Amino acid sequence: MRILVYGAGVLGSLYAARLYEGGRDVSLLARGKRLAVLRRHGVQLAEANSPVIRQVAVPVVEHPDGDYDLIIVFVRTHQVDAVLESIANLKSDVLFMLNWAAGATPLGAKIGRERVLLGYPTSAGTLDGDVVRYRSTSFITSLVPMPIGEPDGSSSPRLKRIAGEFRAAGINVKVEPRMDAWLKTHAAFEVPLLQAVNAAGGPLALADDREAIRSMIRFMRDNLSMMSNPPVPRGFAALKNLPEGMLAVMLRRFLRSSVTEQLNSPSPAAIAELERLGEQVLAHVRVL
Repeated sequence: MRILVYGAGVLGSLYAARLYEGGRDVSLLARGKRLAVLRRHGVQLAEANSPVIRQVAVPVVEHPDGDYDLIIVFVRTHQVDAVLESIANLKSDVLFMLNWAAGATPLGAKIGRERVLLGYPTSAGTLDGDVVRYRSTSFITSLVPMPIGEPDGSSSPRLKRIAGEFRAAGINVKVEPRMDAWLKTHAAFEVPLLQAVNAAGGPLALADDREAIRSMIRFMRDNLSMMSNPPVPRGFAALKNLPEGMLAVMLRRFLRSSVTEQLNSPSPAAIAELERLGEQVLAHVRVL
């Protein structure tokens, strides 16, 4: 299977490197300065704050031209429209691995609904200059499997083949029959969380503001009440069922953990993504 990873940020670089090291036929699409750096040094990876930098010579391309079997898209929510325009005339299947609460219909309207698959990356990291830094507990082989699925919930032969490609490269993947609901539920939680973090000035400041925490919880619950029942993933049922005080304690502990460090200084791109994702959640709630 010939694979194109579209998007050379943190996640695209991480997954392209892993697929390449796992023996897959993969190329990474990049542009501008990032393209030049990748051609010169490959994908540069480092674990957490380690001074050891590993270089992975993933083939890179500047345009999504070619006879690919699968395009895996790792971009921010507000960047999807530009991606759709650039791949509209290709024939390959497209796996969208990103924050997305608008369903498959607007994606299929641009590139053909038969080409669309949905998923969400469970790994995380940061870009330190040209080096992708990741946590060993969250890089690819995480205990939390990466969900992928067909928009209609079917277990298609192509979905099984794609899952097999990931697994052959050592990537923990799960075929999720309710992938669209999974993405909507995740966004229903993530939008209130990030909006509250940004308004407070960071996760630690939010953790110390009890009223803001409780307001955020109510916003989450309002959103989740409009989503699938039972929720997908099932763990989100706790947000609906636990007493508010207990949930507030858990969320404050989460906000004080190292996991939320990267939320301290949101980039303009992260803010733009949050705005677009918030619009998608609101549109879904209004329809219901």
